[in-house]
Amino acid sequence: MKTKEEQKRKIMIIDDDPDYLGQMVVIIEGLGFEAITAESQKEGEQLLEETKPDLAIVDLMMENKDSGFILSYKLKQKYPETPVILASAVTAETGLNFNIETTDDKTWIKADKFLEKGIRPDQLEREINKLLKV
Repeated sequence: MKTKEEQKRKIMIIDDDPDYLGQMVVIIEGLGFEAITAESQKEGEQLLEETKPDLAIVDLMMENKDSGFILSYKLKQKYPETPVILASAVTAETGLNFNIETTDDKTWIKADKFLEKGIRPDQLEREINKLLKV
């Protein structure tokens, strides 16, 4: 029988902003999940080789402008059932606006949800619970 600690769902957070990463860890752990982190696309790919997350929150722009797209694609190839949230300030920073609700977007963006950074903890909790079907 698993202990309560062993039953905690793992949420992988990959972001190159250490302050944002720290804030997300506090929020995720406060919601009762285990947070595992990486600070780059490369670190995220290595982490995926070692562990299977129950959900991943991936920054869009890290080493490259498309790091989040590449990482979410690789994650979905390895673990197709694992939900992915793309988190970004791309709209605020670049004016580029997209969503992943259309069929066209879903064919090339391998994520289940796109959230603008600055997300409130209660909103994040709702989205995580929806994706994990809690």
